[in-house]
Amino acid sequence: MLLRLPIVILTTLSPVAISDAPPRFDIAKECRFESESSKAFDRCSRDEAEALQQLETEWPQFVGADRSGCVVEATVAGFASYVELLTCLEMSRDVGNGKTNPRGAPGAQSTRPPSELSVVDKHD
Repeated sequence: MLLRLPIVILTTLSPVAISDAPPRFDIAKECRFESESSKAFDRCSRDEAEALQQLETEWPQFVGADRSGCVVEATVAGFASYVELLTCLEMSRDVGNGKTNPRGAPGAQSTRPPSELSVVDKHD
């Protein structure tokens, strides 16, 4: 009996979540709040549905801490947005992967060869 105890403890401490799927939000509530016309409501609903579809596909690749932090951020003030959740998760993932601004840090020197740099002609 005592030999099985470590196995039982390890299985109960498993980091794998039982439900590994994005949270469910009320898209209609969000879009009604943000939209003034039926056209804007339809566009909002479409954007939210597309973001949910992408989240369902990419959800497993996001880190658990990023998921929970972004869910809190995306559900501020009682409204929830899949677009905001997806944006937050993608930004967190990109920061974690070390992706930076392709132009480099502000104030960084150009990596272009001198022949490509612009030269101002001086005329006497």
